[in-house]
Amino acid sequence: MGMVLGIDIGGTSIKAGLFTESGTLVSTKKIPTGKLVNEDAFAVVIGGLEELLSTNGASPLDVVAAGLDVPGPVDDNGQVAMMPNAELDAEGLKAAMAGAFPNMTLAFANDVNAAAVGEMWKGAAKGVPSFALVALGTGVGAGVVVSGKLVSGAFGAGGEFGHITVNRGETSACGCGRHGCLEQYASASGVVRSYRRECSERGIEAVHLQGPTDTLSVFEAYRSGDEAAKAAISLMCDSLGFALAQVSTIIDPSLYLIGGGMGEGFDLFAQELRAAFKAHCLPTCADARILPAALGNEAAMYGDAYLAMKSAGAFES
Repeated sequence: MGMVLGIDIGGTSIKAGLFTESGTLVSTKKIPTGKLVNEDAFAVVIGGLEELLSTNGASPLDVVAAGLDVPGPVDDNGQVAMMPNAELDAEGLKAAMAGAFPNMTLAFANDVNAAAVGEMWKGAAKGVPSFALVALGTGVGAGVVVSGKLVSGAFGAGGEFGHITVNRGETSACGCGRHGCLEQYASASGVVRSYRRECSERGIEAVHLQGPTDTLSVFEAYRSGDEAAKAAISLMCDSLGFALAQVSTIIDPSLYLIGGGMGEGFDLFAQELRAAFKAHCLPTCADARILPAALGNEAAMYGDAYLAMKSAGAFES
C-alpha cells in the first residue's frame, strides 16, 4: 500500500500528515524540532515520521512520495533559496529522507504556496482556477494560483505580497531593508506596533500585550471599543486592501483567501477590508471575493501531499 507524507515545517515543530495515494488523510503527528542543521536533528524528524507510519500499519518502504514546505522562496524548479526566518539545511534533510524512504519522490515548496495548494485541493478554493491565499502572521506572504497552476516565479519570490510598497513615505525600515512594505502594517507585529503608536499619540494606556505579535489582545481591545485598536486595524485593512488592488491589476483573481494566525480574526475586519479593496481597485476587479481560508493550520500539510503526489505522477501537470 503506497503512502504519502505531507510535512509542514514550523519554527519549533513539524506537522506531518500521512495520506493514502488517493488523497485521504489517515493520521497526523506533531514532531518537536529545533535547528534542522545536523544529523541528530534529522534523526529526530525521521524517527517521528517512522513512528507515524508504524502506528498506522505502514513502513518506510511504503512511502512513495513526500512533500515538504519551507519558510522561504522555492523556485519553479523546486530549488530552495534563502530562508531568513529558519535554520534549516534543506539539502541535508533531503539526503536524510532519501536514505530513510528509498521509494520516495520528494517535493519542496514554500510554506504559504503549499497552503494555497491545500486550499485549492481540499479547501475554500476548490474549483476556483485563479485565486490567492494571503497569510497574515508574523509576516505577510501569499500563495498565488493562476489558471489552476501555482505561480512560484523564476526566483521563488512569487507571492511575496508582504513586500509590496504601500507607503513610500515610511521612514522605518522593513525587515527586508526596504521602506513602507505591506508587512509593516498588516503583519501581526505591524498591527501591534501600530496599536502601540496610536496609544502613545492619543495619550492612552495600551491593553496588556503578551508580546510583539499579540494581535489577539488588540482584536479584543477593538471589540471593547478601544479607539487605538480600531485605528490600527483600519490601517491594516487600508494597506492590505490597497496591496490586493494592485495584485488584481496583474493576476486578476476571482478570490482572495485570508489565512495565517490573524485570519482567525477575519470576521472582525472582513467588512472594512472588503471596502478598502473596492475603494482602491479597478472597477472591473471589484467583484473579487475576499473570504476566510478553510483548512487552518493543516492547509500546508495538504498542499505538501498534493505536490508530492503530483511530482510522483499521480496528477496531470
